[in-house]
Amino acid sequence: MRNLIDFLIKYSTWFVFAFYVIVSCIFLFDKNPYQHHVYMTSAGRLTAGIYDLSHNITSYFNLRETNEELQLQNARLEEELLGMKATLQMYQEKYYADTMVAPEPLRPYRFIIASVINNSIHRPYNYITINKGAKDGIKPEMGVVDQNGIVGVVNIVGDSYSRLISLLNPNFRLSCKVKGNEAFGSLVWDGKDPQIALLEELPRHTIYTTGDTVVTSGYSAMFPEGIPVGIVTGSEKTIDDNFYTLRVKLLTDFSRLSTVRVISSDISDSIKQVEIDENEGKPTTKQ
Repeated sequence: MRNLIDFLIKYSTWFVFAFYVIVSCIFLFDKNPYQHHVYMTSAGRLTAGIYDLSHNITSYFNLRETNEELQLQNARLEEELLGMKATLQMYQEKYYADTMVAPEPLRPYRFIIASVINNSIHRPYNYITINKGAKDGIKPEMGVVDQNGIVGVVNIVGDSYSRLISLLNPNFRLSCKVKGNEAFGSLVWDGKDPQIALLEELPRHTIYTTGDTVVTSGYSAMFPEGIPVGIVTGSEKTIDDNFYTLRVKLLTDFSRLSTVRVISSDISDSIKQVEIDENEGKPTTKQ
């Protein structure tokens, strides 16, 4: 207590000075319209600046949540688009010639949104870990994409996490074609540049130009037809003169991979079951 009293006595002159300054400012800005206007304008700018800074900080921390919401919205739109394509195809093949009765809309694909928690791009064989597992509906051999293109395929599934074989893994081969052509080849990473893959075994009669888009062929139970994969940048020399090997710049930026979509498909499950039954030599009628 004694120290506090000594402190107040020691700096009493400054306290009195500060008091008079505050009182003077109050009278100045309150009684004089011009000074009052200047004060309010300056204070308003300061307050607005503080609010703006606060908003920017809050927005930064909300970016992840906003991104996840956008991913969910995009996934729903893509599900609807794939469903419409499947419905149109079934309509053309079955209903148009016979009954002219429009079928119920199909939803053959749905997307499970997941976050990447571990990823490698510079190893000879690269893998990705995501934060979704069996309890979220993830199964082995499900295809995985992001907003730009192909990411990989589910390899190992735990309760809450899963491991993917990345497209940047020579063990992963993907059936693809040049958009606008029906001839297809096999896309594989050669272990060099994480932005470049090779489209091998493409028939020689295939017409292509640099800048063409490479998409999934649809000859896979894991990926629907037409998903963008990359852009043709050139060709490689091959021993077999009957086939092309094209260099493809991948659309997926694996160095910035954050949110992915795991493709869940009833069609895929049916195809796999048929293939299992055929391998076992059992007749099947499943569709």
